[in-house]
Amino acid sequence: MAADAVATAEIRGALAGLRRATGLPVAFGGAVGPGAAQIRISELSGTATAALRSLVVTSGTGLGGRAVALGRACAVPDYAGSRRISHEYDAPVAAEGLRSVLAVPLVVRHRVRGVLYGALRTAQPLGDRALGGAVAAAREVERALAVRDEARGLLAALRPAVPEPGPGPGREHVREAHAALRALAPRIADPQLRAELLAACALLTAPAPQGSPALAPRELDVLTWVATGATNAAVADRLGLRPETVKGYLRAAMRKLGAHTRGEAVTAARRAGVLP
Repeated sequence: MAADAVATAEIRGALAGLRRATGLPVAFGGAVGPGAAQIRISELSGTATAALRSLVVTSGTGLGGRAVALGRACAVPDYAGSRRISHEYDAPVAAEGLRSVLAVPLVVRHRVRGVLYGALRTAQPLGDRALGGAVAAAREVERALAVRDEARGLLAALRPAVPEPGPGPGREHVREAHAALRALAPRIADPQLRAELLAACALLTAPAPQGSPALAPRELDVLTWVATGATNAAVADRLGLRPETVKGYLRAAMRKLGAHTRGEAVTAARRAGVLP
């Protein structure tokens, strides 16, 4: 069963945070395989044995499978004695000594990508802190996966050699793609993927002439969106900045480019090869 490698990496990074947020001593999780019918438990944190590693959970079975089937967080105060779940996986759960367990599915664009679990070694109801913390950890993973999916999609679309389009709709599409890539880059935690995105941005611009002004990354981010016709307020919303901060970056870029208006700044930036 080939699991979702991207989801697996995000789950691995989330487990320590889930334990801190919930106060639960054990956390584990896994990604789904093709068709989202099975989850392979591959990531463990705080476990004492390897009993759960490589366990394959089918949708609808056990606690994690029930969470996947329902599309929501599920919890049981005593796993072995619960009548709300099926018991195909009692042996590995008991071997690890787990009693109270919760499971939260990771759902991105209506598709289950994996499951996060948290557990206690005593039988007791899990409180709001545990459930809320687990759900919050899952939402962080979902957001990260959504950003990575969007980035991968843009990269896949741009990976072939990009022709130099003339004026008209082709050029505008290139500019919109450039703006979208630059807006995504700061949100990517993976340095390799972030570098790929910025390299793709470079494919969309002409080589910079010698002596061209050097714009700071955020100055270029702002100017990229200004070039699409976005207002300062829209740029601020897209980049997660305050409108006053956007104005500051824009003024700095204009000064470096020797421009007196937004339009002049965009023209100068294109002439300098930093905008498509």
